[in-house]
Amino acid sequence: MKQTELTRRNFLKTSLSASAILGFPTIIPSVVLGQNGAVAPSNRVNVALLACGSRSKSAASYNRYAKSQIIAVCDPILERRVERAADWNVPHHYNDFRDVLARDDVDAVHISTGDYWHIPMSLAAARAGKDVYCEKPLGLTIGQDLAARAIVDDYGRIFQYGTQQRSSAACRIGIELVLNGHIGDVKEIYVWAPEGRSGGPTPTEEPIPEGLDYDLWLGPAPQAPYFRPRCYTSQSAWFHYDYGIGFVAGWGAHPMDQLQWWADHSNMGIPHTYKASGTVPENSYYNAVTHWDMEAQYKNGTKLRFLDTETAHQVIPSLNLEGLKMQKNCTLFMGTDGWVAVTRGVFQASRDEIRRAGRDPGPIKLPQSKDHNHNFVDSVLSREQPISTLNSAIQSDIMCHMTDLSIRTNETLSWDPVKQTVVGSEDAVSRMQRPMRSPWTL
Repeated sequence: MKQTELTRRNFLKTSLSASAILGFPTIIPSVVLGQNGAVAPSNRVNVALLACGSRSKSAASYNRYAKSQIIAVCDPILERRVERAADWNVPHHYNDFRDVLARDDVDAVHISTGDYWHIPMSLAAARAGKDVYCEKPLGLTIGQDLAARAIVDDYGRIFQYGTQQRSSAACRIGIELVLNGHIGDVKEIYVWAPEGRSGGPTPTEEPIPEGLDYDLWLGPAPQAPYFRPRCYTSQSAWFHYDYGIGFVAGWGAHPMDQLQWWADHSNMGIPHTYKASGTVPENSYYNAVTHWDMEAQYKNGTKLRFLDTETAHQVIPSLNLEGLKMQKNCTLFMGTDGWVAVTRGVFQASRDEIRRAGRDPGPIKLPQSKDHNHNFVDSVLSREQPISTLNSAIQSDIMCHMTDLSIRTNETLSWDPVKQTVVGSEDAVSRMQRPMRSPWTL
């Protein structure tokens, strides 16, 4: 006889039937039935955490939300996944993310890997029918950014980008003030984010330790000798060019996303031309751009300047903006009738009347969210777009890559929004893709 699977629903049906037959009163907690505002476990979004490094800690909020729960964690470093599973009382931990994606009971994944894994893993999850929350930045290349469209367009999945400043009331209000005309027409925008780091020469090769699946850790990245700093420090994932383009995108994603939030509601797209200068460390294992200064222009003439924080501290004071307090990251909108500066947890404005208008900026309203992870869960359940959409993520990430490419080619570049390609440099076009180590593909 075929054994019947004992699911939650089958268990409830069996329990109710037995109680009725025996004449016993049926007492089932409301949390099981989903009554009195409680959410039944069978109706919660089951989330799997892919990668258990420092950025994964923010995923704890899924277990603090009545509509979601973490049911699996995954990392090729054994000690990390064991620790995270123990911290959150998660019953299952995995070495290989493909084993997680094979589970029918996983509804969504939260990806907090190194940057180079973001799009390959997001696409794999979407193909497996999972909704995706992916940490910033988006793709390792512009080509990966464009390929990511399939997550929504082809596979119909929900995608939330990890730019959590959109879930900050201060950021939302600041941008609503700009959208509702409180500073007049926007003429210039300054964006800055923390500079990157350089370091010494490449460390000496070491034996691969037990508990590390090094081949899986490398994944689509080039084959490379193992040494501990490569796998066990955030700096390697952030500042080595095989794994990301540094803080140009890694930190720049946040203030550039605030810019794009405004642009999406202003029919601006992204700038047409880009010219950047910057510092690429020589003879250093950390070889991503550390300092940058990029000037771009939109089709309507609006100017954008994107800088690292150290450079911004030299440039912004010359604008003589009375009352502006410098922050380590910022999106500064300058209009014909004032300015608004948006950063994490706070907005600043050139006049008191603009600040007071923050109580009700006007008819143009942006979506609201109090928690970025919870907003993702709500979107998974409703199938409505989350607050940080994939299309917006692609746009802001392309601007970061155009900055990096202009620095590395030492050329002024243009972006063709129709053909979705870089124009003006064969070198830059060739850098829109990078080879992936076999057998990995997008």
